[in-house]
Amino acid sequence: MEEIVIVGGGVGGTVTANLLADELAAEVAAGRARIRLITDKPEHVYKPAFLYVAFGKMAPKEYRRPQRELLHPAVELIVDPVERVDTAGRQVVGESGKTYPYHHLILAAGSRVVPERTPGLAEAGEQFYTEEGAARLFQRLQEFEKGTVVVSVIGVPHMCPVAPLEMAFMLDAFFRERGRRDQVELVYTYPVNRVHSNPAIAQWAAPELEARGIRTETFFNVERIDPQRRVIETVEGNALPFHLLIGIPEHTAPPFLAASGLAVDGWVPVDRNTLEVKGHEGIYALGDVTVLPVSKAGSVAHYQASVVAANVAARVQGRPATARYDGKTFCFIETGNDQATFVEFDYQRPPKPVRPSRWIHWAKLSYNQAYWLTARGVM
Repeated sequence: MEEIVIVGGGVGGTVTANLLADELAAEVAAGRARIRLITDKPEHVYKPAFLYVAFGKMAPKEYRRPQRELLHPAVELIVDPVERVDTAGRQVVGESGKTYPYHHLILAAGSRVVPERTPGLAEAGEQFYTEEGAARLFQRLQEFEKGTVVVSVIGVPHMCPVAPLEMAFMLDAFFRERGRRDQVELVYTYPVNRVHSNPAIAQWAAPELEARGIRTETFFNVERIDPQRRVIETVEGNALPFHLLIGIPEHTAPPFLAASGLAVDGWVPVDRNTLEVKGHEGIYALGDVTVLPVSKAGSVAHYQASVVAANVAARVQGRPATARYDGKTFCFIETGNDQATFVEFDYQRPPKPVRPSRWIHWAKLSYNQAYWLTARGVM
């Protein structure tokens, strides 16, 4: 029996599992293949919702579903946090002590925030990259009357690269709607010499930020936060005081990947087209865990899932694995005032943001609801 193990219950792992269940239906029914998805929790969480949670615009019932409901019946769901991957023995070891053998292993475990890597950030900063962080930020924003709000990108790369820009735009709209914008200074910082790592997005975003009166600080590399003085100190020797800090912390792949020798400098190295883990035959990685010149975004994991599922199915069926990922990425960008834009690009084509509009904003909100069909592999 061909054992296929998928680690991770986010969009990448879920879509891959469902696509494989369809493509290998005959093999699974005949007992020639088994598909297992291992995750650390029984619920599936739609993480892009956290941006809206911070503004009170989405409730838990809208962004949580039981993982079992999203999976094809032929996929075996295992809730057992992974402790390590035994690449020599070709098995996954869970925290329960159970082992799960594999012929084909797919790593889609996502990334996590590590604010503790920046001294003072956990004590003095807020963030919206976790459910708890977004809920706490919502409370802080309800209570905030006046002062300096800093949106500071500290860790790069991070999940959803355009989200810090979205946060800045939505904060501007939030305070204007409440008649407090003239009492609030908004500052956006980025560690390189532009407001986003992608030059095309930076070129579009810089005048948008300026038009809203959002001050920008580039070449701004945070060294530490002083919780008592409420000051950000940078490697460049600058100091920026704040009343509310929304920091984008450093991110990293789950620690079991480094402990298993699969992650280098925090991320899993893969072939940019086949998504096979370098130096490990039969192991693939997709989504946020990889080190690739693409966004750590849900759309990327979805597109990559199609490639990985096609190639794994081909190998199980004894056919050539010919599917290739071309770097395709699609991201909506909320710009505040019920408007949004989007970017679509790949390895060869740079992004070209279109003029923000209400219909794109409503398309984004519609997708938030339709996401559950995406996770099931329907869209």
